[in-house]
Amino acid sequence: MSDEIWRRDEIESPCTKVCQIHPDTRLCLGCARSIEEIGAWSRMTPEVRQEIMADLPNRTPAPTTRRGGRAARLKRQIT
Repeated sequence: MSDEIWRRDEIESPCTKVCQIHPDTRLCLGCARSIEEIGAWSRMTPEVRQEIMADLPNRTPAPTTRRGGRAARLKRQIT
């Protein structure tokens, strides 16, 4: 059986199957889309999907700085 009947011309999903939304950025840690974009993906036009795909490399799904660690805990205890 040919795979040709399953071929689609629409933009593929950027999903990496690492589906976890970061609580601060509200972006998926796997694909960097927002929960709203993920939910609406199948209803979007190819043009809107392409715009999102083009923007994904510019997004940071999780903060790159530490949230404080031991130093922040010690500071909270003092005050």
